Amino acid sequence: MADAIIKSDYLLLEDGLKSNWGVRIEKNRIVEVAPNENIKIKHDDKIINFKNKILAPGFINGHMHMYGVLAHGIIVETMVSEFSSFLEDFWWPYVENRLNHQLVKITTRWACVEMIKSGITTFMDVLEGPNTIPGVLDIEAEVIQKAGMRGIVSFEACQRVNKENGELGLKENADFIRKNNKPDNLVQGMMSVHTLFTADKDYLIQAKKIADELRCDIHMHLSESVYEPNWSIEKYGKRPVEVYNELNFLGPNVLASQGVQLEPDEINILDKKGVRLIHMPLSNCEVGGGIAPIPALLAKGIKTGLGTDGYINNFFEVMRGAFLIHKAYHQNPMIMPAKDVYKMATNGGAKALGRNDIGLIKVGCLADLIAINIDTPTPINSKNVYDQLILFRNPNDVTDVMIDGKFVLKNGELLTIDEEKTKAEIRAAAKKFWKLN
Repeated sequence: MADAIIKSDYLLLEDGLKSNWGVRIEKNRIVEVAPNENIKIKHDDKIINFKNKILAPGFINGHMHMYGVLAHGIIVETMVSEFSSFLEDFWWPYVENRLNHQLVKITTRWACVEMIKSGITTFMDVLEGPNTIPGVLDIEAEVIQKAGMRGIVSFEACQRVNKENGELGLKENADFIRKNNKPDNLVQGMMSVHTLFTADKDYLIQAKKIADELRCDIHMHLSESVYEPNWSIEKYGKRPVEVYNELNFLGPNVLASQGVQLEPDEINILDKKGVRLIHMPLSNCEVGGGIAPIPALLAKGIKTGLGTDGYINNFFEVMRGAFLIHKAYHQNPMIMPAKDVYKMATNGGAKALGRNDIGLIKVGCLADLIAINIDTPTPINSKNVYDQLILFRNPNDVTDVMIDGKFVLKNGELLTIDEEKTKAEIRAAAKKFWKLN
């Protein structure tokens, strides 16, 4: 898009809501943030007026499994009794192990539809599919680039199938990272492993070494339920964070997801080592994992973001979950105020992914912006804006989405993906996939 000025009725900045403010965008960056009347207009500027809208930073989905959309509503004849049963009796045999390149392509495209319409501009994806490698990350990246989204993709390497497949998973990540981790690329890579119970110590050390050599981040699922801590204590005599710490695995380039069953001593270690974490309040409920100690992490200053986990990709619902669940759990309505949740969804989530140039509206930041309709029955103002957005807005209120200076959603219309064609495509794929033949 040519250089543009967006004038909006409201602009949501780090320091709060501004009335009749806007931004100037040159190429893919924000170069001016000011009251509408103060923004200098050049003769070739395109002027965009957002009436009855808030211009806000795009949401950051810190943990996604795009292939997960294929299983939305799936019915299988298996009883899931607890977390390990969820994986061993359902998720691995019925979903992950049956993925192929074509299914990854279809699910990636539909996941992008759901995310864009929910106001998500950047996401981190973890692909779990031992029979999709090699080459699957390239397939994901091609679809994401066409959708115009900013993505970090990874393959969840582990040894649960066999050691050879584990090595292939590490190579899939490393090859993609070497090829794509360049500053201007919309889609980049990250090293990723699964858990302690699907990888031995030498394998984890090897994965961390590769990440350090490539100067990239490394991700792992951490204590999503009591299963991994109990397994770790039985196997190693220590809790998971203690094991990772002994392996010299933890550090500022480590991104942990879930972190549901963490003890205070483990939180202290994560804080000391500079580990970042993504919270998934809704999927944690689905698998019966528990309620993550997010208030304690935030109190420590641990960089913490929000993720959909590929489960419910409505980011407003995820924010509502984070806002409400902890209040109920702690029996304290003052915990997790809306402003803190909104921060986790935007620049806090960006920092959790190691980025300082997205998730906020500021000079020098990338032009990843969303416009949210505020034609509400009750007024939105500087004191209630975060509550109004999190509790009472929804994806259908997101009217416009700009990523890297280009609109991918304009006036409610997707510009980069044929939504109806994509919906028909994934519906047909799911119908066949669910037959389990």
